[in-house]
Amino acid sequence: MRYTVVLEQEEDGGYVASVPALPGCVSQGDTRAEALSNIREAIELYVADCRDAGDPVPTEAGKEFVEVEAA
Repeated sequence: MRYTVVLEQEEDGGYVASVPALPGCVSQGDTRAEALSNIREAIELYVADCRDAGDPVPTEAGKEFVEVEAA
């Protein structure tokens, strides 16, 4: 499964990572790499919890990305 992860740098230099398709799935780290590693684990746990509870696992169907050059 693939999920969009939003990384936001904090004023103190750390990062917060969230997954819009998975409500409440948020993690953090001191570096980008650490935040991405932590959110990967959070996603795995979120999906496992959905499956264990018999709930559907959210997906990101219908997402499209368009890349443009900045002027």
